[in-house]
Amino acid sequence: MEWYLIVAVIGVGFIAGFINTLAGSGSLLTLPLLMFLGLPANVANGTNRIAILLQNVVGVASFKKQKVLDVKHGLWLGIPAVVGSLIGAQIAINLNEEIMRNTIGGLLVFMFFLIIYKPDKWIKEKAGEVNPKPGILQMIIFFFIGIYGGFIQAGVGLFLLAGLVLGAGLDLVRANALKVFIILLYTPVALVIFMIHNQVDYKLGLILAVGNMLGAFVGAKATVSWGPKFVRYILLIAISVSAIKLLGVFDFFKLG
Repeated sequence: MEWYLIVAVIGVGFIAGFINTLAGSGSLLTLPLLMFLGLPANVANGTNRIAILLQNVVGVASFKKQKVLDVKHGLWLGIPAVVGSLIGAQIAINLNEEIMRNTIGGLLVFMFFLIIYKPDKWIKEKAGEVNPKPGILQMIIFFFIGIYGGFIQAGVGLFLLAGLVLGAGLDLVRANALKVFIILLYTPVALVIFMIHNQVDYKLGLILAVGNMLGAFVGAKATVSWGPKFVRYILLIAISVSAIKLLGVFDFFKLG
């Protein structure tokens, strides 16, 4: 691979790692890049998991060092997500991608207006409502989020944040820390499935991971330093761009 392509991959990885750590949907940048470099969609999906895995190792370490990560709470929510990711990775090839993209895009539009309408829910923790042992409904929700994460990864961080903020009562800083931890738990499971089916380009995945890890390090620092209000703005931008892309608005203008 030419040196300038390596630099480009690391650069895009950095941006994706930063966005993933503060909000989510960084994979909407890396997946098209990997396919542009010649990887089939399924191989790009598997290769991306290497970068996601190493990115979240860095993110978790940074959040833990900054003392905003509740590991016990993360484990309770991470277990159903891990089980879901195994199912999602297995059935990935059997789902109608177009229907799924439109459905997710519509949900993101709804989430955008929910954040606008109830901003305080995303900024302040709910006193007395943050329970390290979640209820059955929360575990079911995170099971289904895990299925989606195992399937495609792109945008899963946004749904995890919604579950952690609206369901568990966390602010966006602590929710981001838990989000990164949960993704770290289930990513190896999904990655192994792709590895078994020879759908991973290890060299390209490791190059991408260099950028993702650097982005995660900066992103974790920024999340804690700049606080939940700043993260909320980044989240709104990430949701808007993701919804527009998933709903095919860019393609509509190209056709026009």
